[in-house]
Amino acid sequence: MADALSIKSVETFVVSLPARRPHLWVGLTSPAGHGYLVVKLELTNGSIGWGEAQAIPTWGGDDASRYGETPTTARHLIEEHLVPALRNVDLRQFENVHAAMNRVVRGHPYAKAAIDVAVMDAVGHSLNVPVYQLLGGRVRDRIAVAHSIGLMEVDAAIDEAVRVVDEGVKTLKVKIGVEVERDVRIVAEIRRAIGDKPDIRVDANQGYRTWREAVTAVNRMAESRIIYAEQLVNGVDDLAEVSARCDVPIMADESVWTERDVIRIARAKAAQYLSVYYTKPGGLWKAKRLLTVAGAHNMLCDINGSGEMGIGNAANLHLAAAAPEIILAGTIPITSTAEIERTKTAGHKYLDDIITEPFGYEDGHLIVPNGPGLGIEVDTDKLKKYRVN
Repeated sequence: MADALSIKSVETFVVSLPARRPHLWVGLTSPAGHGYLVVKLELTNGSIGWGEAQAIPTWGGDDASRYGETPTTARHLIEEHLVPALRNVDLRQFENVHAAMNRVVRGHPYAKAAIDVAVMDAVGHSLNVPVYQLLGGRVRDRIAVAHSIGLMEVDAAIDEAVRVVDEGVKTLKVKIGVEVERDVRIVAEIRRAIGDKPDIRVDANQGYRTWREAVTAVNRMAESRIIYAEQLVNGVDDLAEVSARCDVPIMADESVWTERDVIRIARAKAAQYLSVYYTKPGGLWKAKRLLTVAGAHNMLCDINGSGEMGIGNAANLHLAAAAPEIILAGTIPITSTAEIERTKTAGHKYLDDIITEPFGYEDGHLIVPNGPGLGIEVDTDKLKKYRVN
């Protein structure tokens, strides 16, 4: 087609931003935000699109069945396989984009997600519409944020929780899965410190060794009025055992990557809620399909991720804006730059970013950008500054 939108060139960058503090969870062996992949696509019409993949080698779903990706593997696949496969594809045809990528490489959803986001950003600029419009239109213009309290000592967790609530965040996610007594205590102490109103949810990242241990932990933490418990154990079958024995709703995260996973979880009654990333399914287009299946099974969802930089967080916001199924507060960063600090602690993952202006923040919510594409501008000087490869 003479008027087709196609790729002219691709550049990739491995970027590490300075962190406000380490963010740890069970099973994490490399720091979040250390070496994320940024993709720049230039189209034949001159439009530019940016994408991001938070490739973490120890992150790979139940039984490591999705395997781990790294910035190096994602870069190789993008430059040597995925982009060449898209040379003759009209990028406005998103189903064809994903079909072409899947024909040359199976799996590797994070690499594909980076391409998907960059394609949508570039197409949005070409058509002068926001990415959420390409996903079906906006159902909300602001996204509630949950702050994640990583694995840390009790006193530090309490201090952080109090400061976060003071900055307007109304939902805390507390990382657990270490040991039942420790986990029960830290949740109880945080509840005592922040009072009755802010919501608390917990996330074990598959940390409990058995479903029996998880049931004990959740039922004891229910006394601290947690609103739900996320991915307590490895595997859908064991998660179903927990769900059958707890009054607290259960959320699946590591267990849900595709539409088929949603169906399996629903049939097993393993979870009532789902944690959805734009990366796990392989991009925004695929995540939107997954969310539709979740909605058909009456499963509430949040938008989640792995500490995205500004490009990835823009993708989070556009997906959440376009998805009626995303009801729950999202565990996503409140992006700041060195020049513009939206918060001191709440959602404040990094001390700087590679976008020129962070997203608006009001009363515990991030404001969805309205400009063309992702609605962001990449600071190329900072991209050079924080590039490590």
